[in-house]
Amino acid sequence: MSQLQRRDFLTSAAAFAAATATLSAVGRANAGDPTFMNNVPDHLLADKDLPTFKFALEKSEGKVIGKSSGKEATVVQLPISKGIAGVSMTLEPGAMRELHWHATAAEWAFVLTGHVRTTVIDPQGAAETNDFGPGDVWYFPRGHGHMLECLGDKPAHFILIFDNGYFSEFGTFSITDWIGHTPKALLAKNFGLPESAFDGFPKDEVYFARGAVPPATPAAPLQGRKLPPLTHKYELLEQPPHKVFKGGREWRVDSTRFPISKTVTGVVLDLEPGALRELHWHPNADEWQYVIDGNISVTMFGSHGRYRTEQMEKGDVGYIPQGYGHSIENVGDRPCRVLIGFNTGNYEAIDLSQWIAGNPADVLATNFSKPTSLFEKFPKQDVFIAPGK
Repeated sequence: MSQLQRRDFLTSAAAFAAATATLSAVGRANAGDPTFMNNVPDHLLADKDLPTFKFALEKSEGKVIGKSSGKEATVVQLPISKGIAGVSMTLEPGAMRELHWHATAAEWAFVLTGHVRTTVIDPQGAAETNDFGPGDVWYFPRGHGHMLECLGDKPAHFILIFDNGYFSEFGTFSITDWIGHTPKALLAKNFGLPESAFDGFPKDEVYFARGAVPPATPAAPLQGRKLPPLTHKYELLEQPPHKVFKGGREWRVDSTRFPISKTVTGVVLDLEPGALRELHWHPNADEWQYVIDGNISVTMFGSHGRYRTEQMEKGDVGYIPQGYGHSIENVGDRPCRVLIGFNTGNYEAIDLSQWIAGNPADVLATNFSKPTSLFEKFPKQDVFIAPGK
């Protein structure tokens, strides 16, 4: 091989390898792996102006069957949200989100109002049934089959967070859809039953099944009770706050407290009027926000002079990509509450006050061309929540 041929060969091989690596990374990112998310060029974040990171979730139409509904925020509704998707779901009394599984995402949930019963099964055949009330959390690993059922005579409203922005609640795998499109002969052979046993089964996906209000005490599974090693339930708001400040408080649950939740961390943040969750960033995760109550102002910093502020109210969703600087401020005249989800099981954050405090005054003076004495007045520790005036 001549030097010219060899050089052309190596150039072509390098180009092919680079293209293959890029396609591989895109595939991983599209599958919801946050480790690779920001290594993939994203035209939305590469423009001179930052895109919107807000979506009015509760004002969207969603899917409605009877008095039950599901409203989702994915990359379709909010293109920036590639790492996390969210759903607001309401179940009327007697309604069930039928048996289903999610092939591409784990599910984390926070109950806002009402009561919910869930049953989930893992690959070892262990199944757990739990009842949830306001402030409780569940987590189902990716691909684990489960159902959600309204308990009692009042509707249940809960927020679902998925660790993949490309996931769609309306593209899940439902049991009626599967059985309804499988030949009866195959079903009969599978279960050892006559074909007539499947007469009258739904032909299409039911999605929200409706029946009698469930009994107060759940019945045992057909196989008997076989519990998994880790529970899928965590009573978040029954715990004392993780941190309390003059301007607010924070509840936090990650895999250190809720071991099964390996890919999602959840936070409930309360802010008094005028209080600020200070400027900070998350080195290892994207952030998804749902305003439970109140009015907030969220800022996002994207480098090279790019800065954007969104005003959000009850029912709105916000999204901050991994590593982007941001803050949350209560701009209303009453306390606000925000539900925050991260697509990681290990919470990490670096606050601006913490970063400043971690440097000597002379370094800061040189960086900002200001006297050293000025930085002696700065906080000596992490502020986290700054109170209102």
